[in-house]
Amino acid sequence: MSAHNRGTDLDLSWISKIQVNHPAVLRRAEQIQARRTVKKEWQAAWLLKAVTFIDLTTLSGDDTSSNIQRLCYKAKYPIREDLLKALNMHDKGITTAAVCVYPARVCDAVRALKAAGCNIPVASVATGFPAGQTHLKTRLEEIRLAVEDGATEIDVVINRSLVLTGQWEGSDFIKTSTGKETVNATFPVAIVMLRAIRDFFWKTGNKIGFKPAGGIRSAKDSLAWLSLVKEELGDEWLKPELFRIGASTLLSDIERQIYHHVTGRYAAYHDLPMS
Repeated sequence: MSAHNRGTDLDLSWISKIQVNHPAVLRRAEQIQARRTVKKEWQAAWLLKAVTFIDLTTLSGDDTSSNIQRLCYKAKYPIREDLLKALNMHDKGITTAAVCVYPARVCDAVRALKAAGCNIPVASVATGFPAGQTHLKTRLEEIRLAVEDGATEIDVVINRSLVLTGQWEGSDFIKTSTGKETVNATFPVAIVMLRAIRDFFWKTGNKIGFKPAGGIRSAKDSLAWLSLVKEELGDEWLKPELFRIGASTLLSDIERQIYHHVTGRYAAYHDLPMS
């Protein structure tokens, strides 16, 4: 539970009365996906903004200290410097919002970011990722160890059986999915979640963040997600404190689109450094 929510009575009786108009949600999702995206310099500006919301992620069974080091370097230098200079954005300190790794790799990430001289937060999945079905004592210990190693953000995998039986808890963020499921971040689900965030804010005054994760791979996708959050929650949610995108390959496509905008041609495989 977040620090600013401690001590607040959690009256959730109104939640049981909520109904979702499924056809309307699907129509809204289709509208977002069908909309034409912004072009040229406006697109470049929005793509750079999208970079600042990315939790640059690696959650592979074969993660090592060396690929964590490359990930952290890419988090600090997400877009090639000459491209940023061409856009007059080289001195704006553009980085990803965080790096996200397994608890056992937190030390590697903290060490790499310190060596790079930056204070990008380290986020870690914990509490029995991705199923969330381990014992509570084990889940709490995993969080404690990750924080002890230097993680400042924890993506908690909820025990979904508690949700299904109406045993709710508070949080700073809600996340669409672990990214490890067959279906992950989808617009219909996101619309329902965003409107729940909006309703909760209206009723309590507490702002809850939102993180779509899983399957967000293209620059075009990222623009659609930014547009959705802007329209449903407003500009005040378009900041890393309240909006993140969990992704591992999205940044590469954004950089390719920036490269095309600057040079007028698409990058060859060797033109852009990979994380």
